[in-house]
Amino acid sequence: MPKKLPFKLILASASPRRRQLLSDAGYEFKVAPPEIAEPDTPPEGVLPTVWAETLAYLKARSVAEGHPDAMVLGADTIVTHGDRIIGKPRDLDHARDILTRQFGGKNDVITGLALLLPGRIERIITYVRTTLTMRPMTGAELEDYLAGGAWRGKAGAYAWQEGGDKFVLSACGSESNVVGLPLEKLDEILSEIEYNSSQS
Repeated sequence: MPKKLPFKLILASASPRRRQLLSDAGYEFKVAPPEIAEPDTPPEGVLPTVWAETLAYLKARSVAEGHPDAMVLGADTIVTHGDRIIGKPRDLDHARDILTRQFGGKNDVITGLALLLPGRIERIITYVRTTLTMRPMTGAELEDYLAGGAWRGKAGAYAWQEGGDKFVLSACGSESNVVGLPLEKLDEILSEIEYNSSQS
């Protein structure tokens, strides 16, 4: 049975992974991919958490303009290694470089969430962080993973749900966040909106 929401929900994302997570969680929603160009890197001095929230908000806002009566959900996931944001790989060689440097240590997966309510009288912007401890890849594992193509279009050049999880020694935090949508936090936000709406 679909989860009850006070307004129709629109997912401002072209990601099939987010779509699947939201569907599996029992929400009814429509998809409207945002038409914005995502910068590769944040301005100097901007924290990764703030950057993830900013991109999520920009995505939600671009879609909300055409859907004034709906809740619009934007999300953006980034990966950091140390203090450095690891973006999406440009090509195979860039993916190899990213994976060689970041496997065998700790990575943070940060997803910014932005939910804009109808009438835009309220907006909720937050983030969720999951810390992954990675094991090193052998040379053969690295080349096999690259050959499989799962690195394409993925922040950090790997996908948890497409074989990347086998290189994870431990995950501290939400696993759905690593896939691209922290369902625990989203459930909390939407449940509060439903409760507040029922009280008004």
